[in-house]
Amino acid sequence: MHFDLASAREVLARTPATLACLVRGLPPAWTHENEGPETWSVFDVVGHLIHGELTDWIPRARIILEHGPARTFEPFDRFAQLEANRGRSLGELLDRFAALRRQNLAALDELRLTPERLSLEGRHPAFGAVTLGQLLSAWVVHDLGHVAQVARVMAKQYAGEVGPWTAYLRILGA
Repeated sequence: MHFDLASAREVLARTPATLACLVRGLPPAWTHENEGPETWSVFDVVGHLIHGELTDWIPRARIILEHGPARTFEPFDRFAQLEANRGRSLGELLDRFAALRRQNLAALDELRLTPERLSLEGRHPAFGAVTLGQLLSAWVVHDLGHVAQVARVMAKQYAGEVGPWTAYLRILGA
């Protein structure tokens, strides 16, 4: 499938509600446990998505549109959420994510992107030249990857309880 801004936007618009529907109000055993050392909980994933809304997708799109490849993106801190969200509830994070996503989708609409503008290049600190279309495609795939991660982290909370069904439950890594 080729990138289509309208259909990409539809996926991006659904992510906050999808996550909220899946995890809002669940006890911490579902939302604050992870898959083991150096892995993220549901809480951590939502915090990471918030950090991306603040520092990644729209800010980088603006850099591409304003500076092109002359200005390299700031490196993205993939672990900033681990400190930034201490003391907050998952409900607060879900609400903040939803509000930031609404703002960013409005900002995306204001960019009035055309196919020509989607081909404009920027400079990623690790990848080098990237296009605006690639950045926006990555935003969609990033969301979907984290929705899958949330489901996997939750499923693994019962990994020791499913008995022989582990063989059929691919989400558990069998």
